[in-house]
Amino acid sequence: MSLIQLEQPLPDVKLLKPSTWPCLMLGFRPLFLLAGIWAVISMLVWTLVLSGTIPWHLSVSPTLWHAHEMLFGFASAVAIGFLFTASQNWTGIPTLNGVGLLLLSCVWLAARIVFLFADDAFIFLAGLQAAFWLIAICHLAQTLVQAKSRKNYQFVAILCVMASFNVLFIWLLENDDLALAQIFSHLAILGFTLLISVIAGRVMPFFIARGLGLNEQMKTPRLDKLLFWSAIIGIIGFFSHHILSSPLNPGFILVFTAFLHVLRCMCWFNTRIFTRPLLWSLYLAYLCMALGLLGFGGGYLGFPWYSKDALHLITIGAMGLMILSIMARVSLGHTARPLQPHPLMSLAFALCVFAAITRSILPIFINPHHSWLASALLWIGAFVIFVAVYTPILMKKRLDGRRG
Repeated sequence: MSLIQLEQPLPDVKLLKPSTWPCLMLGFRPLFLLAGIWAVISMLVWTLVLSGTIPWHLSVSPTLWHAHEMLFGFASAVAIGFLFTASQNWTGIPTLNGVGLLLLSCVWLAARIVFLFADDAFIFLAGLQAAFWLIAICHLAQTLVQAKSRKNYQFVAILCVMASFNVLFIWLLENDDLALAQIFSHLAILGFTLLISVIAGRVMPFFIARGLGLNEQMKTPRLDKLLFWSAIIGIIGFFSHHILSSPLNPGFILVFTAFLHVLRCMCWFNTRIFTRPLLWSLYLAYLCMALGLLGFGGGYLGFPWYSKDALHLITIGAMGLMILSIMARVSLGHTARPLQPHPLMSLAFALCVFAAITRSILPIFINPHHSWLASALLWIGAFVIFVAVYTPILMKKRLDGRRG
């Protein structure tokens, strides 16, 4: 896939013109920064509540608050920021920036504040989250349709499904159907595995070939198509089993999908990957997704791995680590900096890996409560490093003077 470089001149910064602020010139800038900060704050709140240091003040379960903010707050902001940035490269059409991007960021931030401080404010939360998704999806769809970029329409469909899960999750909280709300959080995780699968299939072969100086990319078009449909059938099967009371066991298709991901990992493998932090972090993240999905699906088939522990290998090891790596790479590449991350980012990647292992595997051997707290602290350390290293990068102009 060829990348289109937009040659727009960078205007002088004017305080009253948001379109001139470097931090609002492309979607990744404010959304990555806000997501990174929220990854620290929300996990710190969760840790303090989990440890009993502070009392939980909301009527909603802290576990479900935590799930919502990690999935529909943190991860969703990164997904939108990435897709805005990527779609501009794919189409050559400028995506949301300036006042529009500031509005989107403020809506996202308002949703975080409402859910953290306002008790039983589900109608306001639902409205803010719906507005965030609606603005983002409509703008992305307009960009792709205008460019007739049909092969990327799938991202609009995936985001629509994720937005629906989000609104239904909040509606279930409002109606105190906590068990079903948890099911929809699991559906959202499976939705993110589909999104990661599609994006990784696009970028990983390119990143590996470029990073290692290979002449050809390792492309697997048949496997990519099989994985896409297998993941969709897995989500439908999980939905049917839990929501429609279908007798069909979703474990079989989830495990099958996991094996396809493992096969993809084998196709991409090159020992030299582990010499490049921006490659090994992405590779390990994808492997965590495959293994976590294997454990989660296997739970329906009698595997001796607690399903929530397996899910956290996906949420921390796959989503968290891949988000950290993608944010690090995109923030460098789209500000015209060399793709050589700060040495501290290798530590951040490692902390995220250990956070995933600590949360998903150690509960088998030690007190689960201790492993949860340790994992949360490792996560906080990883994202504190990201925020410290990348805040100046995300707030400053591109090094080459272009807009973006």
